[in-house]
Amino acid sequence: MSSLSRELVFLILQFLDEEKFKDAVHKLEQESGFYFNMRHFDEMVGNGEWDEVEKYLSGFTKVDDNRYSMKIFFEIRKQKYLEALDRNDRSKAVEILVKDLKVFSAFNEELFKEITQLLTLDNFRDNEQLSKYGDTKSARGIMLLELKKLIEANPLFRDKLTFPSLKNARLRTLINQSLNWQHQLCKSPKPNPDIKTLFVDHSCGPSQPNGARAPSPVTHPLMGAVPKSGVFQALGPHGVTPFQQAPAPLQNALAGWMTNPSQVSHPSASAGPIGFTTPNNAAAAMLKRPRTPTNNSTVDYQTADSEHMLKRSRPFGVSDEVNNMPINILPGGYSGQSHAQSSYSSDDLPKAFVMTLNQGSAVKSMDFHPVQQILLLVGTGTGEIMLWELGSRERIANRNFKIWDLSQCSVALQASMASEYSASVNRVMWSPDGTLFGVAFSKHLVHVYSYHGGDDLRNHLEIEAHSGSVNDLAFSFPNKQICIVTCGDDRLIKVWDAVSGAKQYTFEGHEAPVYSVCPHHKESIQFIFSTAIDGKIKAWLYDNMGSRVDYDAPGHSSTTMAYSADGTRLFSCGTNKEGESYLVEWNESEGAVKRTFSGLGKRAGGVVQFDTTKNRFLAAGDEFTIKFWEMDSVNLLTTTDADGGLPASPCLRFNKEGMLLAVSTSDNGLKILANADGVRLLRSMENRPFDPSRVSSASAVKPSTVGSFGPPSTSVAASFVDRAVPMASMNGESRNLGDARPRAAEEPVDKSKIWKPTEINDPSQCRSLKLPDSATAPKVTRLIYTNSGYAILALAANAVHKLWKWPRNDRHPTGKANASIVPQLWQPASGTLMTNDTNDTNPEEVVPCFALSKNDSYVMSASGGKISLFNMMTFKTMTTFMPAPPAATFLAFHPQDNNVIAIGMDDSSIQIYNVRVDEVKTKLKGHQKRITGLAFSNSLNVLISAGADSQLCVWSSDSWEKQTSKYLQIPAGRAAAPQADTRVQFHQDQTQLLVVHETQIAIFEAPKLECLKQWVPREVTGPITHATYSCDSQSIFVSFEDASVGVLSAYTLRWRCRINPTSYLPANPSARVHPLVIAAHPSDPNQFALGLNDGAVVVLEPLEAEGKWGMLPPAENGTGPSTSGAANSDQPQR
Repeated sequence: MSSLSRELVFLILQFLDEEKFKDAVHKLEQESGFYFNMRHFDEMVGNGEWDEVEKYLSGFTKVDDNRYSMKIFFEIRKQKYLEALDRNDRSKAVEILVKDLKVFSAFNEELFKEITQLLTLDNFRDNEQLSKYGDTKSARGIMLLELKKLIEANPLFRDKLTFPSLKNARLRTLINQSLNWQHQLCKSPKPNPDIKTLFVDHSCGPSQPNGARAPSPVTHPLMGAVPKSGVFQALGPHGVTPFQQAPAPLQNALAGWMTNPSQVSHPSASAGPIGFTTPNNAAAAMLKRPRTPTNNSTVDYQTADSEHMLKRSRPFGVSDEVNNMPINILPGGYSGQSHAQSSYSSDDLPKAFVMTLNQGSAVKSMDFHPVQQILLLVGTGTGEIMLWELGSRERIANRNFKIWDLSQCSVALQASMASEYSASVNRVMWSPDGTLFGVAFSKHLVHVYSYHGGDDLRNHLEIEAHSGSVNDLAFSFPNKQICIVTCGDDRLIKVWDAVSGAKQYTFEGHEAPVYSVCPHHKESIQFIFSTAIDGKIKAWLYDNMGSRVDYDAPGHSSTTMAYSADGTRLFSCGTNKEGESYLVEWNESEGAVKRTFSGLGKRAGGVVQFDTTKNRFLAAGDEFTIKFWEMDSVNLLTTTDADGGLPASPCLRFNKEGMLLAVSTSDNGLKILANADGVRLLRSMENRPFDPSRVSSASAVKPSTVGSFGPPSTSVAASFVDRAVPMASMNGESRNLGDARPRAAEEPVDKSKIWKPTEINDPSQCRSLKLPDSATAPKVTRLIYTNSGYAILALAANAVHKLWKWPRNDRHPTGKANASIVPQLWQPASGTLMTNDTNDTNPEEVVPCFALSKNDSYVMSASGGKISLFNMMTFKTMTTFMPAPPAATFLAFHPQDNNVIAIGMDDSSIQIYNVRVDEVKTKLKGHQKRITGLAFSNSLNVLISAGADSQLCVWSSDSWEKQTSKYLQIPAGRAAAPQADTRVQFHQDQTQLLVVHETQIAIFEAPKLECLKQWVPREVTGPITHATYSCDSQSIFVSFEDASVGVLSAYTLRWRCRINPTSYLPANPSARVHPLVIAAHPSDPNQFALGLNDGAVVVLEPLEAEGKWGMLPPAENGTGPSTSGAANSDQPQR
């Protein structure tokens, strides 16, 4: 719902309250969910109207929305239960227990049992915890205080507890203004109009039903009395004057994007298309947006609502004029702008690979220095910022994430840091003169540094800018004062003084987290575009008058906006939840899409990033490549894969002159591409050690005193292109510093002849760590990292779980699992073990399984007996269910509802079970042997199952109907064990499916189960024991029965690295130790853990200097993965 419609609801609520329609008021509060009336809630709770209380709450939250909501409903139902017991109404108490309280048993079975036991007591006050329970009235009062605290803390009630400050009878006043407006449009206005109805417009014509006869002004009882000074005074040539005088038009301002600034106190709303050029014809401008006329000329006025309907009724953003034009005609006024196009060609694009820089952690954002063209600022996923000098390829400065003054931070931020002292960089950006740069973090903060040349970075400002993630920042110059614009998950845009850090403006109006900001100026008009993750675009002037635009981005996508370098052309690029991407240019005069560029993929691995250069070219990272367009052509100009190793949606950044292009790689690095000028620039500095004097001129360009800034010579915010988002990781595969040799693009190198996979044979060639364990354990059957990456959980054949936690201290501030620091084998103080029910089955016949909740709070596990739900903090068994037989053999949480789990059984069935209601919703049958793998696709809404029958089945996760199935093709000459496991795992794109069998690795495309690639290992390695994607889905880790481990490229299914057992196992020829399971770290794409058949767990990482496992294999003849070859050749097969 638009902000204007939301405000209308508040006006209606005020009117209903003034007219004493109490029931209607509260019904509208509940149905709209805009305002939670705490006074009404108090009354209902105080009166014990429990059904009405829950009905009212249902308009704002549900039981399972979050922990606050769950606690609210629990307290209400518990009070209702206790009151029934206090009345000795046992039947009512049992009804409440079964219907209302049982839902909470799935989360705390012990508490539910204790509540149930109250039925056995003559007086529930005999329970020690309830001994102080007084009478009903006092108990309700105490509970109400607790409920208020929970409601105020619940994020779902944010901004819903305070009614807006409105003058009395605000809706009446607005209607009066409308009637005055209509009256002054009359051709022959009468001095004493009589308004008979609001259902049609007023007119003073003799034949009109809503004309002028009666001697009094507006007399309809709905309107009430109106001050005479504001109504129908006989001034002006027609005896009337407008209720409000029209403000002077803004010259060259946001004419097409916004209405004229309103003089009323409430925020103005969108009423026109988006654009900037002021129309030459005033009447045409009036047709585009309602404004108070200066005379009584006949004009077709549109209300804000009718304008809104017009906008919604046509496809987004493409005007009729654009649709009907021949494709070689440029709409919208660019025909006279050549932008010196004849002086450029595609050869000017920086496409030649010249070097790789190894960051050590995932690149999230980059920005070149605006003056020193070879200085590159980089922010990473671990919160580290680095400054590279490309001439010497040296990292001349870096800063790890650290809060400068924690004592000044909010309680929420301090609590967040206490639980996890880490943050990711969302955005880095230089100020236009290069004397400052800003860093936006994923937790609350913005850091501003001053740069004084060379490696001299100094802390300047630490701002707690937003609640939650700060998603973007940019520099702007309102009133010729340099400011920082930020946006965040709290749905706000804020403007800060870049010198003092003082907050200048706060803009609110978005209904979803704000994704990006784009400040700009047209002549003397300064403004800010903002985009939210729900696809809404808004524009703001530096005032407190509210948003001037409320429009949808193409495809309702998460969008960034950017101007060409000369500030005359506006572009945007974004990706929606379905993975559809849009790169468009806007027609500023019409506020519509001028052209949509073709060539972007249909299933992006993240939000597609883009940048502009030379007022001529666009570039976007998509489908593991960089794609280029000319600004005046919708067709793709050219592409480059930067010699491979790019993630699905790489972030990218041009330098100011457009001769260098930085691109993130999938193995925590970045590549530098250059055109001929860029190659010459870098070669002229090749092999020269870093000299601070080469870059010290950055501080000489402007005085070093912070704050002495003038307006930028170019657009303040040229682009918002290089920020990674949660939809896709930027980790994965690329080259390290050893590969960073500049070369011309035309150098002929036959890489396929010299490339070989890396062999690791010695402990000195990698980092390995055997996790401490005082007891000799049986074989490890299941292994997983916690989702946070702080711990590893193992399940042994004796049904006992073990949890290793890494310490967080000064030496290891992140607390993340690694192979350099020894973790603790953790147990609660009680000494409790998490032990599964075994049902006295033979451990060798058991197929253990477990699944971890998204927040790492619970693990669901089975070892041949009942399924157990354990609390990961206390190791206590929360509940058990589904006794064997049949036994559970695989568990998978539904991605959208943690209360629903898919349970694979050893009788070949799959049960869809709802934990909350303790009920099997449906049973799926299609396999002939036990279930060995389950995987949900969030984007396809399917469940893929795999069985010991080597069959794959696809089930709809909506209807649970079977869609298709396919059997694995066992390679010729290979015999699979009768009960061999088949495992499945989705790629991060949620479409490609990794299938693991002891005879092969295969990649299928869901939901049709088309086999894209197949890889068969050499027989000498023995069968595959397990395999998994790396966290970024760029690599596949594979373990074998001969104890070797392979790292394959997920794209080509070719070896990158072979890790032999001599590198991580002690020499003992008599022991046949080998990995049974392998687990990938959730955020480090090069770390994995092995669970061995002797009970040990080993963590493996490449050497820190290497940063990755081997090199990427070259594409075969430039065509990508091989599709032919002998079955014993370790090559991918089809």
